[in-house]
Amino acid sequence: MSMNSAQAKRVTVSDIAAGCGVSRATVSLVLRESPLVHADTRARVQAEIVRQGYVYHRGAASLRRGTSNAVALVLNDLSNPFFAEFAGGVDAVLAEAGYVMLLGSTGESPQRQQAVLASLIEHDPAALILSPAEHSEPARLQRLLGTRMPVLVFNRALGDDEPGDGWDFLALDNRNGARMATEHLLAQGHRAIAFFGGHRDSSSCSERRAGYRDALAAAGIEPDPQWLVECAPTRLEATRQTGALFARDPAPTAAVCYNDAVALGLIGGLAARGRQAGRDFAVVGFDDIPEAAVSTPPLSTIAVAPRERGMQAARLILARLRGDSDLPRRIVAPVQLRVRASSVVAPTLSNGASA
Repeated sequence: MSMNSAQAKRVTVSDIAAGCGVSRATVSLVLRESPLVHADTRARVQAEIVRQGYVYHRGAASLRRGTSNAVALVLNDLSNPFFAEFAGGVDAVLAEAGYVMLLGSTGESPQRQQAVLASLIEHDPAALILSPAEHSEPARLQRLLGTRMPVLVFNRALGDDEPGDGWDFLALDNRNGARMATEHLLAQGHRAIAFFGGHRDSSSCSERRAGYRDALAAAGIEPDPQWLVECAPTRLEATRQTGALFARDPAPTAAVCYNDAVALGLIGGLAARGRQAGRDFAVVGFDDIPEAAVSTPPLSTIAVAPRERGMQAARLILARLRGDSDLPRRIVAPVQLRVRASSVVAPTLSNGASA
């Protein structure tokens, strides 16, 4: 046999068993991390695995058992630290339960989302956690995913009321959070308050706008249409769109932002125009990503505990895999207002006088 042929030969469970004088069943138990194997035997098998360079083919093992130890997580914006925290929470719980996480990113593109999901399905995951891209088409997702696996939708609903036929939904308390953010700015004396960022046809943005309107209505204020500025929910787009807040007088003196990425982008856009958040313009975000507390100035925001939400999502999908419930669940996670320096500023009129 040539050297290339020998190198190409796949090491098998039988090779490992023969190399350390145990049965194939014992090797299989070690590979599955079973507690039934004595510690000394486990160590001997693991050493032989390393010596021979054996690679455990989990996909083939899953097919043999008729089960999968993988859960797919598909996110709409990996550039947003919120989703890095969320993914970390998902992974921590899955790893503890003996599952691995397959990660996909769609970049807010429904077309990319379809391609990513189709590719992940080929790996036969046991379940899917999906944070949908903006403008997702529920019917297309239903046709692609069907009932082949449990699905949990996070944050953005699909369709008018339900996330999908038989799919679980973990939502944030978007409306209440935006209402609290707006009430905080009203309590500071602001009356011209913008809602900045996101797209209104996204369910989460629509809900946050509704909470913003609730608070203004309770204060007897009808928002000027110019106060509602749409942009992609990213830092860069928020910086680019900052000028839209000051397109006409009187301009807003404060803004509730769709998320923290938008809020941090707005703070940068204000600085480029000679303004400073927390000094002459008040800013409140939504999410409480780790950077929010250490930004300049520290960002007031609605805290949703993204890592804890990831852990919650993973526990919900694992419960579904265990068959704990036959009915789809809709869970709304609570939120809290975190007041920091970016929003504690007295409002001023365009001529510089106090409001």
